[in-house]
Amino acid sequence: MKTTRVLLVLLAVSLWAVAAQAQLPTKQVLTLDTAKKIAAAAEAEAKKRGATVVIAVVDDGGYLLVLERLDDTQVASVDVGIAKARTAAIFRRPSGVFEDQVKNGRIAALALPGAVALKGGVPIIVDGKVIGAVGISGNSPQEDEDIARAAADSATATIKGGSR
Repeated sequence: MKTTRVLLVLLAVSLWAVAAQAQLPTKQVLTLDTAKKIAAAAEAEAKKRGATVVIAVVDDGGYLLVLERLDDTQVASVDVGIAKARTAAIFRRPSGVFEDQVKNGRIAALALPGAVALKGGVPIIVDGKVIGAVGISGNSPQEDEDIARAAADSATATIKGGSR
């Protein structure tokens, strides 16, 4: 009888442990190593274009992991690049979406806390989830956006290839 009770308790504890594990989701995270690779991809794209830009890579909460200011890039682009990346991460869409909304008359987009309505911030998406973002600032809006998109695409390929 005692053995049966002990086995039942052990079975109940085991089932509870399995259920508890099933309730905890797993989350992909952007590592510093991968953030550095994203910045390197952005730098390579910028140099290919002869662009002087700031490169900001943030985690999914919009917090800075890597910041680079290429030679001869205006200092003002530092804060702008970080803001673009943060916008893309926390709103889970390119920062240019807000620029387009403002251009189309939705000026209320300017009042969104934490949003900057400028092209150049692109989320890094893996398996349908935003794990971070890259922000580029220093050149034309479209060139900033193109460099950010190239870096984000490279990040997705790097992560899917097995390196996080």
